[in-house]
Amino acid sequence: MKRILLATAATALVATAAGAEDVKVGVIFGFTGPLESITPGMAAGAELALKEASESGAFLDGSTLTPVRADSTCVDATAATAAAERLVTAEGVKAIVGGDCSGVTGAILQNVSRPNGIVQISPSATSPGLSQVEDDGLFFRVAPSDARQGQVMADIISERGIKSAAVTYTNNDYGNGLANSFAEAFKAKGGEITIQAAHDDGKADYSAEIGALSSAGGEILVVAGYVDQGGRGIVQGALDTGAFDTFYFPDGMYGQSLLDTFGSDLDGSFGDLPSADGEDAELFQNLAKEAGFDGTSTYTGESYDSAALILLAMQAAKSSDPATYKTHVFDIANAPGEKIRPGELDKALKLLSEGQDIDYVGATNVELLEPGESRGTFREYDIKDDAFETVGFR
Repeated sequence: MKRILLATAATALVATAAGAEDVKVGVIFGFTGPLESITPGMAAGAELALKEASESGAFLDGSTLTPVRADSTCVDATAATAAAERLVTAEGVKAIVGGDCSGVTGAILQNVSRPNGIVQISPSATSPGLSQVEDDGLFFRVAPSDARQGQVMADIISERGIKSAAVTYTNNDYGNGLANSFAEAFKAKGGEITIQAAHDDGKADYSAEIGALSSAGGEILVVAGYVDQGGRGIVQGALDTGAFDTFYFPDGMYGQSLLDTFGSDLDGSFGDLPSADGEDAELFQNLAKEAGFDGTSTYTGESYDSAALILLAMQAAKSSDPATYKTHVFDIANAPGEKIRPGELDKALKLLSEGQDIDYVGATNVELLEPGESRGTFREYDIKDDAFETVGFR
């Protein structure tokens, strides 16, 4: 009898080993380009979820998860497409976390993810246009659309008694979509848009743009740009000439590098970014701190959640095949089921392996709406004494 039991145990071990695999997941963000100061934290967030699940031993019969990084550049669609193609063809990834910026995210989706049948979840692509794209059920995003952020911006600015605003935006899908969304919402509240003008990234001199913005006037300058590129150049020019001294900064302009560059010159300015509040957000921030990165940085929590949704969908489907697990993303992101908080991926994996339902809440209170995107929560902040100070959540 003992020999039979030993033989059975050995057979089970062989079966487990045979069923295990190393599942590669692409992590494609702009490690160079206009958001290069915040993307390391985003990558760390995604990789934290993959590491947590891999080390649990509960993922797909003991399978492991390996992140593979690639550079989207944020702004160069050709470079982003080539980088994503390498992830799929050379590295054999079974999913993509990314991209970061809306234009490159759409390019990766249409040129790589759809042709190769790869599930893609973006933590930060916010263009309203992505809500209408053909995606074959492969594309999701944890970040809310800028159609909602524009309304939030209009609410915040109007409630502070500001009646007129000049708007400058980076000349791409993200900037254009956000500027249009805000302008429409602000006008509906009786506000005046004195000018709505694009700026290009990568320029050494923004004097012409500043001249036009200054001539139009306005109580505040809304900068829908990038913190490490043209948006920073616009702010520098506005401060140097005295054209504006109060700014509104949405998500693309939020980052420590902004404060490091301008310091107290930005005191009195304010803005917003997608960011959850409450115990789950604090729990994630503690996990991030233990892992050596700032969990309050832009889109770190969303990156963790994007990776978590992928691996949990795989577990629910009992497969790393995108064609099989893509239909499970909505199931694990929404009720019914036991709520799963940051740091509870081991628990979630075990529940799914037992055939039970979960409701993944994660770091950012995930709840997916059709066509595969989050309504989201926004953090309103002031800049005071060279620091970002949270005002509230919307």
